[in-house]
Amino acid sequence: MMQPLAERLRPQTLDEYIGQKHLVGEGAVLRQMIDKGEISSFIMWGPPGVGKTTLAQIIAHKLETPFYTLSAVTSGVKDVRDVIDRAKHSRFFSQASPILFIDEIHRFSKSQQDSLLGAVEQGVVTLIGATTENPSFEVIRPLLSRCQVYTLKPLEQSDLLELINHAITTDVELKKRKIELQETTDLLRFSGGDARKLLNILELVVQAEQHDPVVITNELVAKRIQQNPLAYDKDGEMHYDIISAFIKSIRGSDPDAAIYWLARMVEGGEDPAFIARRLVILAAEDIGLANPNALLLANACFDTLMKIGWPEGRIPLAETAIYLATSPKSNSAYLAIDKALEEVRKSGNQPVPLHLRNSPTQLMQELGYGIDYKYAHDYPGHFVKQQYMPDALKNTRFWEPQPNPAEEKHKERMKALWGKRIEN
Repeated sequence: MMQPLAERLRPQTLDEYIGQKHLVGEGAVLRQMIDKGEISSFIMWGPPGVGKTTLAQIIAHKLETPFYTLSAVTSGVKDVRDVIDRAKHSRFFSQASPILFIDEIHRFSKSQQDSLLGAVEQGVVTLIGATTENPSFEVIRPLLSRCQVYTLKPLEQSDLLELINHAITTDVELKKRKIELQETTDLLRFSGGDARKLLNILELVVQAEQHDPVVITNELVAKRIQQNPLAYDKDGEMHYDIISAFIKSIRGSDPDAAIYWLARMVEGGEDPAFIARRLVILAAEDIGLANPNALLLANACFDTLMKIGWPEGRIPLAETAIYLATSPKSNSAYLAIDKALEEVRKSGNQPVPLHLRNSPTQLMQELGYGIDYKYAHDYPGHFVKQQYMPDALKNTRFWEPQPNPAEEKHKERMKALWGKRIEN
């Protein structure tokens, strides 16, 4: 049986590897480790189809060391211990530690991750983990502290175009066909920076055409995609497309669409914690001060999900999705922090006004620290006008209230307190 195009073109060396120049380009951190033959345990964090598994295999081949692989979806603690035991007996004194590659390491339970600690710490294996989720949330702290974390980026347009041309000119099957790349916009758009997805689409389009030349246009790609829709794949294919549609439906105040996309994820076997975490983020980013209770409910949903598990967890997820979709929306807090961060990067470390500084020592008091500070609770309404910003930013505004009942109320109070400073 013929292998899929993505497997036939899987790179065998770093010179064939496309993308991630910040990690494996000349002089980059991983490239230096690989060239020296001194690899320490690390975790690769990035979206699907950017070369995580391929990079692990290339490293094992380069180091000429045993390579073991586990999938967190199908492996248990016993599988981990069996692999570690085999690794102990397969190592020669002069050889680098065997590599244990764990795909989707974020799906490993705490007990599974605990079972790795001793082997990683003692150098029995060199752990290479791959995850599409932030390892800070998904990997236990003791294991994370023993691993470097490297972020892999979605492939850039130039990388994807290089991959297309490489496939057409070198693949044993595609070379048999006459292929003309007339347009590539939709090829790139549907791939979403995912190399595997790009090659799957290219193979689909070429196989569907009975006669040469195969002239690839945007219209042809869109037509073939619609005729052969990619099934939802919790392991990567449409993972980001579905969650994007879910989030945008809630942001757009469409509870029916939100529930539909939630059902797609539930039925497709998506990680419930992944969904719940996105709802917490959305509650703060897109609803924010328009309805602060949204963040409380989203956080309660996450906690409830951790307690009751699946399949009952689908109910609080549905309740929260509908509540967030029907809530008024505001991104004023999100815009305010980004605006403030931009100012901090631009203006640097502005000095704290003397009256706001802490003054625990006599010397600090003699230098004027804390002098003339007005304690708000000593004044009527627990408010008194004074300067809280650095001198250089005295009249700078970051938070702009948006037109919804909750923020209008905050706005009116700020106007009553600060007067002309709050103009809009």
